[in-house]
Amino acid sequence: MKNYLQVVGIVTGILIVFVTLIQLEVALPLIWLLFISGPGMIIWMVWAVLAAPVEIKETFEEQWYQDRPDLLKG
Repeated sequence: MKNYLQVVGIVTGILIVFVTLIQLEVALPLIWLLFISGPGMIIWMVWAVLAAPVEIKETFEEQWYQDRPDLLKG
């Protein structure tokens, strides 16, 4: 598995734990810790996705409106 996929999975898992802890009304200091660290985790996730070494084969023009062939350019 690629590094950026692991980062997205970790941040998503922490978000699910955060929401679950809020609903269960448990461990208020832990809820606040997750809440305060949330923006940092989001920045980490965005950085990992944008810096990922993914090779793109199609251009934007080729991918534009794939679900609507009548709107394809060219």
